[in-house]
Amino acid sequence: MDLATIIGIVSAFSLVLVAVASGGGLSWFLDGPSALIVLGGTFGAVLVNYPLADVLGVIKVAQNAFFKKGQKARAAIELLVMMSKISRKDGMLALQNMTHRLRDPFLIKAVNLLIDGLEPLDLTNILDTELDFIEERHRLGAEIFTTMGNYAPAMGMTGTLIGLVQMLMRMNDPSSIGPAMSVALVTTFYGVLLAYLLFLPLAGKLKRLSAQELLVKQLIINGILSIQAGDNPRILEQKLHAFVSPHERKSVFK
Repeated sequence: MDLATIIGIVSAFSLVLVAVASGGGLSWFLDGPSALIVLGGTFGAVLVNYPLADVLGVIKVAQNAFFKKGQKARAAIELLVMMSKISRKDGMLALQNMTHRLRDPFLIKAVNLLIDGLEPLDLTNILDTELDFIEERHRLGAEIFTTMGNYAPAMGMTGTLIGLVQMLMRMNDPSSIGPAMSVALVTTFYGVLLAYLLFLPLAGKLKRLSAQELLVKQLIINGILSIQAGDNPRILEQKLHAFVSPHERKSVFK
């Protein structure tokens, strides 16, 4: 579970609610029509922009921002160094005994291709293609949230226009001006709140997780190719350290 995402969202909304409550009352900011305009308009526009399957799939993508831990490059380097040692000592086929202990499907596929004896160019092409489609799936999830973040304030402005029209059409009835202004202002508030405290931050978190995962997978490709080439484990480690920052470059060799 990613505590940063949960703490960020809870604290942001909580502080806004505290500020709202301290200035009067929460009930002033509760308006059903405003919520319908923003939520209905945002999701309707997203459905127009993307296929239904992609929009429904974004629910699963959103779970990654809350429950998926970023892959650690250092752990991947240590694992690949260990695999290099095994392959140099017992041969490539000895790596087959490790596949049942691996959790990353991409690494499992890379090891199986290595064991199958594919040429380096073919192995690279297959894994690079896999990497490209993983990146595309990740990009789509983050893009949908970014789109929602762009539409929500626009729907808020739409609600503001609706409220102003209602207010102007009822100027002869002073009692109706207040509710109309409420819709006008609260709808914009909802749109901005959802966009900048939920949708856009989630898009940013998904992009960060994607970049981190793609880095580790690119590291895996280079590590597998190094193992295939029969590089010394120390050389392999030095090659893979180029993918991480200096403070993460801790050698497994004493």
